[in-house]
Amino acid sequence: MFLSVSAQKTHTVIKGDNPYNVSKKYGITIAELEKLNPKIKDGKFSIGDILNVKAGNATVVKNTTASSSAQTGRIILQPKQTIYGITKQYRISETDLRKLNPDLDSHTKIGDEITLPLENIRKYGGSEAVVATAKPVVAPAETVSPSNSKTKIDSGNEKSSSVQSSSNQDEYATYTVEQGDTVFSIVNKFGVTIDELVALNPDLSKGLKAGMILKIKKLDAAYIKKNGDALSVVLMLPFGYSTNETQYRAMALDFLTGAKLAIERNAANGQKLDIKIVDSGNEASFKSSLTQINPNNTDLIIGPFFKSNVIDLLDFTKTQKIPVVAPFANSPELYNYSNLIIVETNDQAYADKIVEEVKTVYSDQKIYVVADAKKDNANYIKANLEKVLKNANVTIVNSASEIQLDQNMMTGQSAPVIAILASDNDTVGEAFSSRMIALSKDVQGMKAFSLYSVPSFEKKVDELSQASLVYLMDRKINAEGSFEKEILAAYKAKYCKTPGKYAVIGFDVVNDMLTRENKKGEIFKQMNKVQTQLATKFEFVKSKTNGAYVNTGFRVITLTP
Repeated sequence: MFLSVSAQKTHTVIKGDNPYNVSKKYGITIAELEKLNPKIKDGKFSIGDILNVKAGNATVVKNTTASSSAQTGRIILQPKQTIYGITKQYRISETDLRKLNPDLDSHTKIGDEITLPLENIRKYGGSEAVVATAKPVVAPAETVSPSNSKTKIDSGNEKSSSVQSSSNQDEYATYTVEQGDTVFSIVNKFGVTIDELVALNPDLSKGLKAGMILKIKKLDAAYIKKNGDALSVVLMLPFGYSTNETQYRAMALDFLTGAKLAIERNAANGQKLDIKIVDSGNEASFKSSLTQINPNNTDLIIGPFFKSNVIDLLDFTKTQKIPVVAPFANSPELYNYSNLIIVETNDQAYADKIVEEVKTVYSDQKIYVVADAKKDNANYIKANLEKVLKNANVTIVNSASEIQLDQNMMTGQSAPVIAILASDNDTVGEAFSSRMIALSKDVQGMKAFSLYSVPSFEKKVDELSQASLVYLMDRKINAEGSFEKEILAAYKAKYCKTPGKYAVIGFDVVNDMLTRENKKGEIFKQMNKVQTQLATKFEFVKSKTNGAYVNTGFRVITLTP
């Protein structure tokens, strides 16, 4: 049923309105808006102004369902449907869509109804025109349970998204659509045009949905093993024998003990390996060590340790595109190399996680951030907390002693605060630990967070659990895990000691890379797998299309009262 009436529609100006968004909302041009409202000067109007937005005949739609004999019908918005997707799927211009839906911008939530020409719904909607909304699928967090019941360790980054090289779509980088994504946010994120994205993904015309796997861009050709059946691996470690230096020798030897255990373990399981160990010397003498590598007969290089040497190696192997693993170097200037695999997680990933954790417990408490000398991490955390929290009161301090309890204005009693440690200095960290314990004795409800681990965090679990401490670690061994027990026992049987820090890293890096090899010797085809080794979680994402793989995995430790 339709009723055609002569109408003059109006709009009351609210905060944030401007000529552009008002004219867009009602499907008219800015010139038409100005013509209807001569009082508008220089595109300015005030909150509360009443604007004429439409003159002439207005069509009022009544009883317009898809089964009606009328000319329009309604669809129910599904997850990830966008205005752009609706216009493409139902072959309607955005101007015409807005004419049928004057309040379109405020009716784009899942379950909202959108009016469309009935013919278009029947022709292009099919069974998808009206369907029940689906619940988003959330992958469960990886969790391990240490012997201390107050301590919980989880993966810490189960929500990370990535551009991945799909095993069944080898030539393309792909992206899995997440809640909140739009076509425009995706093209801006990956630097492609809408036309390019739609050309690779024709189903986008039906709308964007969470869980869709989109092709983003064609990748470089895949790497294929060169040396017959055996994977040819080079380890570049700074022993310093060639230059008679010992500064990094202990680190290199420790790393090698863990690497050897991983190599022997994979060889025993049937993997064919050809291992070569190269003394990479120091930063100055590194280039001479490259003469020991034949790029035309090498499948994987692990090392070197230092950033400048990593760049030299990448330049040396740029023609062959050999996978190069950087165990310790992580810098934005490395992100342009598509054959580089960066193991270390950067501070920004940690800071983002802390912001996420604080958001879950925030209820108008005052927030303190203990900074290091540079204050980079503290400033980043403060800025992001102020973005995601309403009326956040965030103060950056230089020491934990400056953290003070708040005061309840109604009762005059002390009130708990949120405290964040953004310094990796152990002395500052120990002072933070002591301050949290002291304040937790004075008031209940303290919330403490740390980007870094401090020795006392593991020594004073009971006391710090009263502040519900949450802290992050790049590596943490779950001593109760069966895999971990097996590796620790094997290391002790081989070397008569428990593995040190660099032995653990050596095992984790080498074992992770070797277990990613497929039958063709391709490492990159398996980079989308999330794997946790002895202590390290490896969750690689592309820094950019045809850029380096960067590890975003870390461990989150929560102390519960």
